[in-house]
Amino acid sequence: MFKFIKGHLESITGIEIYPMISLLIFFIFFVVLFYWVITAKKEYITTVSNIPLDNQNDTEI
Repeated sequence: MFKFIKGHLESITGIEIYPMISLLIFFIFFVVLFYWVITAKKEYITTVSNIPLDNQNDTEI
């Protein structure tokens, strides 16, 4: 099965760029996410982390 897929993909011209593009998108996403986490304010993190514990907005069904 793998030989069939590999043979089919090798026949497509320009296919070798797609793994590099996906790796680049993956890397950029996590670098941006890491930067956002490092620069996030402590107040904001505390506020967002307490949202599930906030009982003032709960409505009884």
